[in-house]
Amino acid sequence: MITVVAVIKALEGKENEMEAAFIDMVNKVKVEEGTISYILHRSAIDETTFLFYEQYTDEEAFDLHSSSPLMAEMFEKIGPLLDGEPSIDMYDILAKK
Repeated sequence: MITVVAVIKALEGKENEMEAAFIDMVNKVKVEEGTISYILHRSAIDETTFLFYEQYTDEEAFDLHSSSPLMAEMFEKIGPLLDGEPSIDMYDILAKK
């Protein structure tokens, strides 16, 4: 299993548009095979900052998600709303409750 953490910042004043696009994406990803968790967060300190916490069965599942038409559609929607490049990091689980 791999974990992906993506931090994405919206242009000031575009937060609600970005949030709507992200929530739409979460609803569509629910049926993706290999996607275990796809959780959207918004910073309690900076309303322009969003965080996705994602878990996939393996790197192949993540690659399928990343290259899906759903991702292309989402980035088309949020492209003009972005304040800088998204930060995307991948993690391996070392210990778990």
